[in-house]
Amino acid sequence: MRTVSTNQAPAAIGPYSQGVIVNNLFFSSGQIPLTPEGEMVTGDVTEQAHQVFHNLQAVLHEAGASFDTVVKATVFIKNMDDFATINDVYGQYFTTHKPARSCVEVARLPKDALLEIEVIALVR
Repeated sequence: MRTVSTNQAPAAIGPYSQGVIVNNLFFSSGQIPLTPEGEMVTGDVTEQAHQVFHNLQAVLHEAGASFDTVVKATVFIKNMDDFATINDVYGQYFTTHKPARSCVEVARLPKDALLEIEVIALVR
């Protein structure tokens, strides 16, 4: 087992790592719309979603994976009314490859984020 850490994504804000590789699978921690410097993106759900995907891209890259190797994504959203907007942004990053996905509405997310996404990916 190997932990993944990059300064291209925000540092963990608790006792966990940005991700872990076990055999040939990468498990990311949930990414919220923090910049790599730890500042919260305060824009609308579209801006926050793009930051989440930038963070995911950074940890995937550090792990030797990519959006093309993601096998499962879990999306946590604060308001199901934002589903279509988040789905539009999601589709910009998963264009031809469509991993399995779950999406759930939650009462609250860390730092009052509007969404959080975690992924499982194959490592090349």
